Amino acid sequence: MAGTTPAAADTGATGSPPPATAQKPGRELRALLREIDPGRIEATVRKLASFGTRHTLSAQDDPARGIGAARDWIHAELTSYARASGGRMTVELQSYVQEPASRIPEPTRITNVIATLRGSVTPDRVYVVSGHYDSRATDVMDATSDAPGADDDASGVAVALELARVTARRRPASTIVFAAVAGEEQGLYGAAHMAERYKAAGTDVRAMFTNDIVGSPKADDGTRDPYTIRLFAEGVPSSETPEQAAVRRSVGGENDSPSRQLARFVRDVAVNDATGMNVRVIYRRDRYRRGGDHIPFLERGYAAARFTEPAEDFAHQHQDVRVEDGKQYGDLPEFCDFGYIARVAKVNAAALWTLAQAPDAPRDARIVTSTLTNSTELVWTRGTEPDLAGYEVVRRETTAPEWTHVVPVGDVTSHEADLSKDNVFFGVRAVNRAGLRGPVAYPLPQT
Repeated sequence: MAGTTPAAADTGATGSPPPATAQKPGRELRALLREIDPGRIEATVRKLASFGTRHTLSAQDDPARGIGAARDWIHAELTSYARASGGRMTVELQSYVQEPASRIPEPTRITNVIATLRGSVTPDRVYVVSGHYDSRATDVMDATSDAPGADDDASGVAVALELARVTARRRPASTIVFAAVAGEEQGLYGAAHMAERYKAAGTDVRAMFTNDIVGSPKADDGTRDPYTIRLFAEGVPSSETPEQAAVRRSVGGENDSPSRQLARFVRDVAVNDATGMNVRVIYRRDRYRRGGDHIPFLERGYAAARFTEPAEDFAHQHQDVRVEDGKQYGDLPEFCDFGYIARVAKVNAAALWTLAQAPDAPRDARIVTSTLTNSTELVWTRGTEPDLAGYEVVRRETTAPEWTHVVPVGDVTSHEADLSKDNVFFGVRAVNRAGLRGPVAYPLPQT
C-alpha cells in the first residue's frame, strides 16, 4: 500500500518494536513529566493514611479522623494548586445524600472532590482522571476500625492530585478533570453520581481513567514488576443495545470499542523512555469479582479504563491493621513504592496531556458496504479544531492486537484503499499542525 509511514517512537521499557501508531513525547510533555515528584506523592499517601479510616460511613465532622477530614484536606490541596492556574482551574465539593442501599444502611452524604482545568481551545471536550479516597477494613461495614487505605486507594488519589498540581500552571487545549471520589468500596456511588451528572448535562467526556490500587509492584508471592502497569479495557461497550452489539460482533469490532482504542492510544503515547513504563492492556472490563470507578462511566456510554498494579498483594489489602509474629499487616504506606506510583502518574500524564492537546477521534467514521468490491471506502466527518492538519488511515490484520500500518491521506473526509475490507481492520485518526495524533476511530458499517 503506497505511502505507508509507521510513526517513529521509542521502544520504552519493553524493548519490543513500538506500534506503527506510536508517538514520541515532545518537549512540552517531557517537561511536564519531569515535574512529577515521588516525594510529594509519598506525602499525599501518608497524609491520607493518617486519618485513621476514610470509610464512607465514618465521621464527616471530625477534623482529624474519618472521611470528612480527608475530604477537607483534599479540597484544600486542590484549591492551593488552583491558585497557580490564573482562574482556569476551579475546585468543587460535589455532594449528594445516598439513601439506604447496598452497603449504605442509612442516608449518607457522599462527596466527590473535583478540580476542573478548563481547556483554552476546545473546552467542551473533557478528560477525567480519578482515584477514590474512601477506604475499608476487612469488614466492609466497619466504619470505626483503622483502615489507612494507602494502596487502596490513597495511591490513586495521589496520582490525580499530582497531575492536578503539575498541570495547573499549563494551558491544555481541552478540559481535564481531576477527581477524588467517595463511596467506591460501598458500591461505586461517588463515581456513579459524577458520571450521571455529566450525562445529564450532556458533557462530552471523551475519556475517563481511574487509578485504583496503583501503589506497589509487589505480588503476594514476593515477586516484583516495577515497570509495568495494567490497563483494563472492555470490548463491546456496556451501554450498547443488543442490536448495536450484534452489528459490532458481526463485523469483528468486539476488540475495537472506544475503550480498546483508548487503551491502544495509552500504549502509543506512554510506553517510552520518558515514562520508563510498560502498559499491559487487559482485554476485560475489570478483574474477577471486582469493580472500579470506570464502570459507571462505561455504563453511561463513555470510554473509560482502569489502571491497576501488575499483581496485587492481598495480604495487605482490605486487612485490619495488626501485628502477627512481629510483622505488621494492613494497607499501610510502608508497603507502597512511591517511585512506582510516580511512574504510574507519568503514564497517566502522557495519556491525558496528549489527549487534551491532540485532535479528537474522527466522528461518524464509517466503512461503506453498499456494494460488493475488493477495495475499501472510508468516510468520516471533519473535525472542528482550528489547528487540524489532516488524517491518517491505519490498518492491521484481524488477528493483530495493535495497528501495524499508517497511511497519511491529507485533509479529506474520505479515502479508498486498494485492500478488501473483509480481510483487515481499518481505522482513522486526526493529526494537528504540531504533529500530535488523536485516538483512532473504528468505522462501523454504512450500508
